[in-house]
Amino acid sequence: MKDDIFQDLFVLELANNHWGDVERGKKIITDFSRIVRFNNVKTAIKLQFRDAEHFIHKDFKTRDDIRYINKTLKTRMSYDNYGVLVEAIRKAGCISMSTPFDEESVDTCVNLGVQIIKIASSDLNDWILIEKIATARKPVIVSTGGSSVKDIDDLVTFFENRNIPLAINHCVSKYPSEKNELELNQIDFLKRRYPNHVIGFSTHEYNDDIEIPMYIAYAKGARTFERHIDINWGGRTPSDYCSEPKDIDRWIKAYYKAKSICGAPSEYKRISDKKEMDYLDALVRGVYAKRDMKAGEILTDEDVYLAIPLQKGQISCRELMRGEVLLNDIKKDDMIKIDDIDSPYAFDGQLKELIYARGL
Repeated sequence: MKDDIFQDLFVLELANNHWGDVERGKKIITDFSRIVRFNNVKTAIKLQFRDAEHFIHKDFKTRDDIRYINKTLKTRMSYDNYGVLVEAIRKAGCISMSTPFDEESVDTCVNLGVQIIKIASSDLNDWILIEKIATARKPVIVSTGGSSVKDIDDLVTFFENRNIPLAINHCVSKYPSEKNELELNQIDFLKRRYPNHVIGFSTHEYNDDIEIPMYIAYAKGARTFERHIDINWGGRTPSDYCSEPKDIDRWIKAYYKAKSICGAPSEYKRISDKKEMDYLDALVRGVYAKRDMKAGEILTDEDVYLAIPLQKGQISCRELMRGEVLLNDIKKDDMIKIDDIDSPYAFDGQLKELIYARGL
């Protein structure tokens, strides 16, 4: 199965499940879809699915002193509202994506036609959930915060054996993360260890200089990028690790700048443009005669010298070969042109044209 869906993919996660407010969720989708459409990037908007009735033990549902349980209950949504948001993502022209935290929520992904499934760092070795996710036969992205090498190896082998596309995100599970906690060298590690998978970067740093990690992550080879998103709306302000539309706009523009700076893909040698070649050609030495020479003489090192500038039609140090026969008389200090020697270059029209096009 192809993993093209992961290449240069931006994943925008609705933080805190948009506080369980379907109208807030719809506005987030609308606001951010405009940003990604303006910047012309492939984007998935990601929801979080939890079946609170089964996800939380019944004896703890009234405990408001346990932060994670309290937040889960306050932000829970109905199946129908999940459906409203998935449809809003589709209509916005984005890819639908969700992190299911339990087996029932995997069924919700399938029933609602969610296109990509995410495995959270906390579920990296929850094999009951992972096996359920595999039955959906959908592309999967996994975050690797707090993981061991064996955790990732086992997961990669599991999905490879089932021919299910898998992208692997480097992630530090700290909300927010300081810049010195991002550990971006792990992108190099993941690329070397799992060369057949797209490697990404799931990040939670502050927004103050959000561009810098993007520059580095792209240069290191990350090709899918994830951040939490939120809006200042309805009396709720975004958390420090969440990005507002203006932040995501800067983040995407940093991606384009990094892509421009990095240039051609590392899989092949870049092709130099005319501006660069003209500059280099101006520094190439041309071949000049040390003495008067007659047609029929054989050139030796003692007969010529090399100097700048290189002139149009003149052979350079690149084309000079020992033992070439002169076709014309040459005076001392005159340049030796391609037409003056018996050389393969002299009888190849395209090569000859290049030599006459370069130099002064």
